[in-house]
Amino acid sequence: MIRFFKKLLSAAILAAALYLIGDVLIFRGPVQRWLSSVIPRDPKAVVATVSGHPILRSQLDRATAARLWRVGKSPASQTPTDRAAALDELIDHELLRLQVSADAAQLPVSDSEINERLRRFSKRFESQEALETAMQSQGVAATKDLRERLTAQIRQEKFIAQRIAPAVQVSDAEARQWFAVNSQSVSQPERIEVRQLFIPTLDRSPEAAKDKLAVALASLKSQQKDFAALAREVSEDPATKDNGGKLGWMTRDRLPADLASPLFAMEPNRPQLIRSHLGWHLAEVTARQPAGPQTYEQAKPEIFTAIDAIKRRQTVADFRKNLRQSEASRIKIVHRILD
Repeated sequence: MIRFFKKLLSAAILAAALYLIGDVLIFRGPVQRWLSSVIPRDPKAVVATVSGHPILRSQLDRATAARLWRVGKSPASQTPTDRAAALDELIDHELLRLQVSADAAQLPVSDSEINERLRRFSKRFESQEALETAMQSQGVAATKDLRERLTAQIRQEKFIAQRIAPAVQVSDAEARQWFAVNSQSVSQPERIEVRQLFIPTLDRSPEAAKDKLAVALASLKSQQKDFAALAREVSEDPATKDNGGKLGWMTRDRLPADLASPLFAMEPNRPQLIRSHLGWHLAEVTARQPAGPQTYEQAKPEIFTAIDAIKRRQTVADFRKNLRQSEASRIKIVHRILD
């Protein structure tokens, strides 16, 4: 009887061992998932290689988080589909990097281009501290490293632009055909002609800014000073203060929402104070044009821009797809680590 139980115990141990081997190494069942949750994942683990160049788990984690951030989702909501899409972007980037590195001399990038790209990138953040935090989360140690990444990005964009240029040309015949079908979608929206005095309040008291513009409004109403003189003296908008405060003709989509609503509700030639998230404005609507249809010649610049954007988006997608197919033998993906 004892011998029987020993055999039964040995069989049970063997069965359990076989189950664990199958669960962890083959079927990826509940035990394997539990182990994955309690054992720290190696950030240096390789999730894919492109021509022998590794893509690490840490890179994939950052790319997934960045992709989710762009669409307003949190990292906690990520799915395998999100990670797969982020990995596709990393692979495309690596393929492009290898292609561009061979043609770097023919793709010069100037300091002014890098400075402008850095300026636009920095504007996405509320402060220098927020920018530095984002850089650290993406593995960028210093501004020098960020400039190098932006340089590589610009060079890749130039490389793609050269390759797709012939396919994105827009002819007059194409534009006229598009207008014949979509003329209603390019009708002129309601527009207003606006001028303003502006004092930002990001680094000062909103009350002080409002009081200063209230004094200017009183001077304007009493005709002690005209709008142009007050713009030069009071406004802190460098783009308009020497031009009579003129913003020109504006549509709703060209203005921040908290500024567009009150401006489009104003009567012409009745200046008033407006508060936006940027600061205080003394604004005046000087003319208004209702929405209406446009002729082909009026809409032509907009049509060419729209068709160019459509063709460029599709052509870039085709270019990346063809590059991926032509270089498929150089790409290795570790599916188990990816999941």
